[in-house]
Amino acid sequence: MIDIKDSCIGCAKCIPACPFGALEMKNKKAVVNEKCTLCGACVEVCPVNAIEVKRKEVVRDLSAYKGVWVFVELENEKPKADSAKKIRKVTFELLSQGRKLADELGEELCAVLLCNETGNYPQELAKYKVDKVYATENLLLANYDTDIFSICMCALISKYKPSIVLYPSTYIGRDLAPKVASELFVGLTADCTGLSIKEGNLLQTRPAFGGNIMADILSPNARPQMATVRPNVMKMEEPDENFQTQVIKEDLHIDENMSRVKVLERKFDKTHASENIANAKIIVSGGRGIKDKKGFKMLQELAEQLGASVGASRVAVDMGLKPKSNQVGQSGTTVSPKLYIACGISGAVQHIVGMDNSDIIIAINKDANAPIFNVCKFALVGDVHQVIPKLTDSLKKVK
Repeated sequence: MIDIKDSCIGCAKCIPACPFGALEMKNKKAVVNEKCTLCGACVEVCPVNAIEVKRKEVVRDLSAYKGVWVFVELENEKPKADSAKKIRKVTFELLSQGRKLADELGEELCAVLLCNETGNYPQELAKYKVDKVYATENLLLANYDTDIFSICMCALISKYKPSIVLYPSTYIGRDLAPKVASELFVGLTADCTGLSIKEGNLLQTRPAFGGNIMADILSPNARPQMATVRPNVMKMEEPDENFQTQVIKEDLHIDENMSRVKVLERKFDKTHASENIANAKIIVSGGRGIKDKKGFKMLQELAEQLGASVGASRVAVDMGLKPKSNQVGQSGTTVSPKLYIACGISGAVQHIVGMDNSDIIIAINKDANAPIFNVCKFALVGDVHQVIPKLTDSLKKVK
């Protein structure tokens, strides 16, 4: 329920903040009508803290919550001229897994699209067997803003009551999901590597204690069940070009005063973007055994012959041999390339978590007992400083 205290000063700032027009002024005081969904947008803008959402006192009928939702993340970067932003690949990965969850529950798979222009996005989402697309268009949604996006998500979730909401574990998803979870007073499992259904509940699996164990988490008494999932850990299914989806447009009222941050200028680091290994199809990665920057130059030469990107273990990054953006592993980037070549990497659990979904793994290490050999398809026992130059020369001769 919404409690408006006597301390309300009648400033009316909460009126335009409500996405559903559930507030009005009577006798110089704000009052709530039947349109209220308990989204909490009014709480954010009240200057005297006179509005309170009392969620703890609400007994939820869990049977009323149906549907698996996936938050659609768009590239939060400046698109090329005359082109729209792309849907991030991780969204399709989540939709692929969400379809399996929805089918097992006998519920609908839905995508939530917050953007300035819907365009062809629903058609792209439909290819991954999405039953419904909830789309909200507004110029204020052109670029990601924590306050505005969280208010929209809370409003839609409160109205339609999904049982599961999934977010990508990107910098946007990691920022948005906790905000929504706290506003709705529900739990959130971060950085999941596995999702399944157990007795009608979402079983969320994630690494714990530095990746040394895998923890299974359930939320049987709260809805929606919410989780963030790292990119490249869920298998993306083949698109179905003939699948049809229903588009439901929600014209939410969004006031620019909802945002507490004003962006003065946006700059894009092209150098950092070019080193992004998340979507690389071939990765040559180096660890402690590479020893120095000269060793990574050797790996770069091999990568150029293969058309590959260069990755690094956390140890190599800590040694200053490669920047953080190249790190593969639990505390770096999770990757799933067609080919992953691990050079001088022993195979700590934290690193394996970030690359064991690769199609083919080749490991090169002079220690025959290195843990990396337990997950690779092809093992080369030898000194990388001798193996890599010969491999590079062989590739040059073939070309």
